[in-house]
Amino acid sequence: MKKNDDLTKDTPELTESGQSRRRFMGAAALAGVAGATGLGTAVMSRESFAAAAEEARNKYVVHPGELDEYYGFWSGGHSGEVRVLGVPSMRELMRIPVFNVDSATGWGITNESKEVLGASSRFSNGDAHHPHISMTDGRYDGKYLFINDKANTRVARIRLDVMKCDKITTIPNVQAIHGLRLQKVPKTRYVFCNAEYVIPHPNDGSDTSLENSFTMFNAVDAETMEVAFQVIVDGNLDNTDADYTGKYACSTCYNSEKALDLAGTMRNDRDWAVVFNIERIEKAVRDGNYKTLGKSKVPVVDGRHGSELTRYIPVPKNPHGLNTSPDGKYFIAAGKLSPTVTIIAIDKLDELFEGNIEPRDTVVGEPELGLGPLHTTYDGRGNAYTTLFIDSQVCKWNIADAIRHYNGEDVNYIRQKLDVHYQPGHNHASLTESRDADGKWLVVLSKFSKDRFLPVGPLHPENDQLIDISGEEMKLAHDGPTFAEPHDCILVRRDQIKTKKIYTRDDPYFASAVDQAKKDGVTLEADNKVIRDGNKVRVYMTSIAPQYGMTEFRVKQGDEVTVYVTNLDTIEDVTHGFCMVNHGVSMEISPQQTASVTFMADQPGVHWYYCNWFCHALHMEMRGRMIVEKA
Repeated sequence: MKKNDDLTKDTPELTESGQSRRRFMGAAALAGVAGATGLGTAVMSRESFAAAAEEARNKYVVHPGELDEYYGFWSGGHSGEVRVLGVPSMRELMRIPVFNVDSATGWGITNESKEVLGASSRFSNGDAHHPHISMTDGRYDGKYLFINDKANTRVARIRLDVMKCDKITTIPNVQAIHGLRLQKVPKTRYVFCNAEYVIPHPNDGSDTSLENSFTMFNAVDAETMEVAFQVIVDGNLDNTDADYTGKYACSTCYNSEKALDLAGTMRNDRDWAVVFNIERIEKAVRDGNYKTLGKSKVPVVDGRHGSELTRYIPVPKNPHGLNTSPDGKYFIAAGKLSPTVTIIAIDKLDELFEGNIEPRDTVVGEPELGLGPLHTTYDGRGNAYTTLFIDSQVCKWNIADAIRHYNGEDVNYIRQKLDVHYQPGHNHASLTESRDADGKWLVVLSKFSKDRFLPVGPLHPENDQLIDISGEEMKLAHDGPTFAEPHDCILVRRDQIKTKKIYTRDDPYFASAVDQAKKDGVTLEADNKVIRDGNKVRVYMTSIAPQYGMTEFRVKQGDEVTVYVTNLDTIEDVTHGFCMVNHGVSMEISPQQTASVTFMADQPGVHWYYCNWFCHALHMEMRGRMIVEKA
């Protein structure tokens, strides 16, 4: 096989057939769908796509001691977590466990995290896809970040003041929450989320046919995290977004054929973008025009074809991404199996719902961009940036010119195509989902990396690429290897996030521990004592660097032991830990926080516990013993 000796050079590695990797991968990706779509293969450019301009590199470098301009929140994909990065440096700052078990913080181990996880704590996996930040008047307010779990049909909320998940809701009546976006105005009242797969109702094994199967669009109350309503739709839902009036949401929908096989899902000429009239849906619920399914009390309304609550706009086959332009004028749906995206004029939706125009009359443009368009983001200057999965490119195009071209004018709407490495999925420009889109940075999340980094075995890292879009030309500034399919990200200005330096003692995060201590007559900030309640033992201890308030306690074999630790330190970076050796127990306790963990003392003998978060020069000496007496 012919290879480059220097993997930083611009020339793509060649396959044994002499094809460039880009051509080879493009042909392979198209092989299964070319016959159904008529797309064929494309001739790919061999222009340079490795080196960024020096100007762009200088912009992304953030020197030691300096702060990034943006927080970036990345979905952790199959890891189930959210990752916090600084942008433009792309330095990883923190990992927020959500749908996963994390031994560093004790997430999924502590009582507080299990309370948040609820019944779904039995799952140790997650598939985190779409992180989005709450808004007020179409601008990020920095209060919450929401993210979905496709694997176990959940939606989570993260408090951004402490960067901890505080609510997780399992969505009833559906399976596999995928697309998720937020109501933008007047504030984020609803979290809109799509369930992708159709299931029968009731789903009790008595009927597994597709006759009585469907999926639903869901709205979750952002404050209570309870499901407000569900809307039955035709087809499989994919991605979604909301407008800037609070009136409409729109979702891409594939498998209009309601088929189970791949060929069947591509039989029709078109699928749909489904528009939801939120005001009409809310009225239907208020008027009692809904039903419930199974044991769930969530109002369910019918939004299938013919409903007054929805409209179905035909778009090219198997559409994927759905993104609202920051000026609030358009929903743009990406074609995936078509080289086009569809521009839907939001100001025409009132006429559509009144029956004055046909669904396709809302389409004001359908520019052809390249092979495999998936997601679109914006710079706030009238330009859109769409990832082309099969072409391994980002296409920069002008929305107004694309509309003029659709109306018959001879105008070139494509501004630039930039090679990325490789097979990009989501992309995200700074502040793009808000009114404040500033057109400075674009992050492209590429599914493959191949020759970009040191080889690490058969499982390759993926590649997050940072692109400077502040000028007329896109310039690649940075490659960043990343793990486990980080699906999407969002960028918010650093001044829009207000974090706490230490916990307050009335924080609701450990309210249950406070309540239990009151019942036991214990003051968490002062007492170190053991409370025995039959075979349940509650151990209360304080911690202040470098020692625990209790360095030994005794229990009996077979006792259920709950340890509460309250960190009395008030210095912002003095975090303590509690790890009980050989018991699968560890947790983090930040300054002024109380955390607790429950385990069985089933092994008689001496068992050491220690601080597993470095806190002091005498950190190694911060320890104690649990003595378990034989039953």
